Amino acid sequence: MARQSRLFVPGCPHLVGLPALAGLDPCPAEGDRRQMWQLLFETAASAHVRVHAAALLPGEIRLLATPQDLPGLSVWVQALGRRYVSAYNRAHGRSGTLWAGRFRAAAVAPGDWALAALRYVDGASSEPGRTGAGQRCGEPRQWPLSDPPEYWSLGNTPFERERTYAALLAEPLAGAHVDRLTRALRGGWPCGEAGFLRQVEAEHARPSQPRPRGRPALPRQQRP
Repeated sequence: MARQSRLFVPGCPHLVGLPALAGLDPCPAEGDRRQMWQLLFETAASAHVRVHAAALLPGEIRLLATPQDLPGLSVWVQALGRRYVSAYNRAHGRSGTLWAGRFRAAAVAPGDWALAALRYVDGASSEPGRTGAGQRCGEPRQWPLSDPPEYWSLGNTPFERERTYAALLAEPLAGAHVDRLTRALRGGWPCGEAGFLRQVEAEHARPSQPRPRGRPALPRQQRP
């Protein structure tokens, strides 16, 4: 069966995942994490992608970003992957890739689902340097993360937004939201309410959710 192409929606936030090889932490040391953070923004600028959040996890790099045009995400992630692997291999005296196959991407509906996706990335780790969540909770702004509209809507002042977002991160994201976002990312399916999914289907002429397994049921009069 032919591999389905990724579905990108320009101007819409996307969850992105770069799965690492089994048992490998792609950013094990502080120097590795700093290198990854720097390359995230260098490569995103040339690809016209706004980076909202990143989580440098032991098993994967998890991102939330908005591309301005159709090829933006692919151009960005491919450049990031190549440049980081080259720097990582030089630093650690190794060769070969760090990634377990293709990167994954899932468009996320603006609004409540985009805010959930932001928490899904920012709240993925509490280890210093692994995410940029602290920047949205009152810590100094070290990296040029682009705050999405959903973050700006949390308050009228920086203090209000920081306080509200810190309270949100202190509460675990609902299990149903985590499951939905994880399935969307793994399968490359858009994530949102029914209206958003119908819009994606209409604009891209392809299903927005996986089809049920098995053959479709025959109408009653056609059944043997």
